[in-house]
Amino acid sequence: MTTTTEEPILLTKRRIWIIFAALIAGMLLSSLDQTIVSTAMPTIVGQLGGVEHQVWLTTAYLLATTIVMPVYGKFGDVLGRRRLFLVAIALFTIASVGCAFAGDFTQLVLWRAVQGLGGGGLMILSQAIIADIVPASERGKYLGPLGAVFGLSAVGGPLLGGFFVDHLTWQWAFYINIPVGIAAFAIAWFTLRLPNKKATQPVDVLGVILLSAFTTCLIFFTDFGGSSDHGWGALETWAFGIGMVVAALLFVLVESKAQDPIIPLSLFRNPVFVNATAIGLTLGLGMFAAIGFVPTFLQMSSGTSAAASGLLMLPMMAGLMLTSIGSGIAISKTGRYKAYPIVGTIVTGAAMVAMTTLAASTPIWLICIYLFVFGAGLGLIMQVVVLVAQNAVDASMVGTATSTNNYFREVGASLGVAVFGTIFTTRLTDNLTDVFTTAGADPSAAATATSTLDPQTLASLPEAVRDGVVTAYADALAPVFWYLLPFIAIAFLLSLFLKRIPLSDVAGLVARGEAIGGEEAEALEAAQRNGSGAASISETHDHRLEDSLSLRRR
Repeated sequence: MTTTTEEPILLTKRRIWIIFAALIAGMLLSSLDQTIVSTAMPTIVGQLGGVEHQVWLTTAYLLATTIVMPVYGKFGDVLGRRRLFLVAIALFTIASVGCAFAGDFTQLVLWRAVQGLGGGGLMILSQAIIADIVPASERGKYLGPLGAVFGLSAVGGPLLGGFFVDHLTWQWAFYINIPVGIAAFAIAWFTLRLPNKKATQPVDVLGVILLSAFTTCLIFFTDFGGSSDHGWGALETWAFGIGMVVAALLFVLVESKAQDPIIPLSLFRNPVFVNATAIGLTLGLGMFAAIGFVPTFLQMSSGTSAAASGLLMLPMMAGLMLTSIGSGIAISKTGRYKAYPIVGTIVTGAAMVAMTTLAASTPIWLICIYLFVFGAGLGLIMQVVVLVAQNAVDASMVGTATSTNNYFREVGASLGVAVFGTIFTTRLTDNLTDVFTTAGADPSAAATATSTLDPQTLASLPEAVRDGVVTAYADALAPVFWYLLPFIAIAFLLSLFLKRIPLSDVAGLVARGEAIGGEEAEALEAAQRNGSGAASISETHDHRLEDSLSLRRR
């Protein structure tokens, strides 16, 4: 529960777009980083000697992001979202400095985890704030600018990442976040005006700790189990497995008794929310595992430069933007959304089947077609499941619902990257070791060559060895897509049972009595400019608050 004594915000169209500009700045910071780092990753891990552990560069970020998502969501509902959004930007920017100055692979992984603490906030708070200021029934038309942000990142990120790797140093992949982060912080500081609140019930600290413990144990359990260094028979693997189960049981027990739980168990009695969240979980398993390692495949297996490999991801982003924006607009016009996840899972599954045929000899244009279809399928699903989850709960829980939905998707993503990334990396390490051993290197030299291999080194190798490396990458990644297909099939089955409920035509802030929207807001702002609106705003707020309370009681 929370209290706020601030005067209600007037959600005029002008104010909505000003707030939206602040969100776009924060999302640009996060999305640009992901595309730059993804393009530069083969060079980074090669120069820092971490090829066999490269999965941790992605897993550390995802793990940290996943842990903090429910915290940002709940605290945003309880304390307000403005200050948390600023904290997220600051964390992300400071961690970028740490990444740039990392002296070894371990330090880089640790700073990437800190970066994830900020990135999780940028993702969750942006989605929750949009739900606060825009009704579900109108949210589709705002997907255009968001699509433009991801489009800019998709184009700019690979170009910048490739330029930094080919002409400067990989550290510039993180230096670039500093001016972008400072600009995003300044924009948010001056334009992001949202209500601040005070908590009236104790913070669920124990719930946060147990949820973090569960998430951490789950990721280590899956990573150790799939690792050649540990395996499923290792004692330490099952220690994490037992810790995961114990943390989950204790978490459910604590949440059932907490006054204001970090993830209210009542959410899981809402069938629409549960269905949408389950779709996100299974989609995360397949989506992030595929996206995370395709650029590496393109760069190493296809022999393209860092910049070219990043640009080859553009078809996927184009497909995602096209269907995401198109479906958003269509949903706003019709209010119907059930068909999109169904079609999306079919399209995504078809693209994955095609990707199982990837080989060193696969033409670049054909890979681009596969990626376009893959992105188009994802675009039909990703925005819809978040929209459905937000629309299925009371306005007072929109942040918690958003973060919980994303949390389970990120759990799936972390699992996908950890399990399937480990399969890919283990297979790749074995393949590369065989290549160098066959070429005449002793086991020790082969292991060293494998761990320090980067695109520049690859280009300097003899043609026969280079061809062997290319084939090793292809043989390691392509079969992984077969393991991902069952999860896309489960997402399809869940989509068939997704119930359609009417989309709300009231923004979250208005529904909670914290803002006045629509024509009334425009009229009151005009009156305020003329110096006669203060009393009217207060009276309108009182009426709105009474209406909101009445709707909740129903």
